[in-house]
Amino acid sequence: MEFQNLTFAENGDVGVLTISRPKALNALNSELLGELDLVLDKIHAHSRLRVLVITGDGEKAFVAGADIKEMSEYSPDQALEMSLRGQKIFHKIESLRQPVIAAVNGFALGGGMELALACDFVIASDNARFGLPEVSLGLIPGYGGTQRLWRSVGASVAKLMTYTGDMYSAPQMKEWGLVTDVVALSELMEKTMAVAKTIGFRGPQAVSAAKVVINTGMDCDLQVGLQNEAQAFS
Repeated sequence: MEFQNLTFAENGDVGVLTISRPKALNALNSELLGELDLVLDKIHAHSRLRVLVITGDGEKAFVAGADIKEMSEYSPDQALEMSLRGQKIFHKIESLRQPVIAAVNGFALGGGMELALACDFVIASDNARFGLPEVSLGLIPGYGGTQRLWRSVGASVAKLMTYTGDMYSAPQMKEWGLVTDVVALSELMEKTMAVAKTIGFRGPQAVSAAKVVINTGMDCDLQVGLQNEAQAFS
């Protein structure tokens, strides 16, 4: 299966999905989202892969947001459809049984940051910049940013980022808890693949079960989460 806006390769039991619209700083458009949807369905059905890495093509951007030119032509109904479609696709990432690592190389803005938030954790290059600039366009995040960000960094930081639309460095995002590690751009994929392969060596059913229990635990009270853990443990 060939795609125009992304590539997908397998390195042993690790899949590497690369968003590839470098001339547009890997901005998300409708065609790219369709391809992403298809490749996620392929990964979902692929029992051999144990970890998925998502990154961007080039050195400037992971994903620098949505395609503004395309968005500017949407009616309110089309904007609603686009938001729901993006949320559905990003939920597929979040609900994959395989852990998903975002290797953020450069700008992760708007939909790009929302894509990173749908992953299990983020490893970033030292030139990475994160932000939700939608308010600068008179919009709010539409692919899950208002819901996932506060679960990651807390409500106060999420509100600061969403209300200002400012960009923040990778070290700052590590301090706030979104980014797990910051490395030189030249070392980003080596570091990410090393972490991915470490996870791949662990029991895949146990890792998948832990992912489910942790993710569902963010939306339930402690006692329900503990019961879910006990069920998965047994």
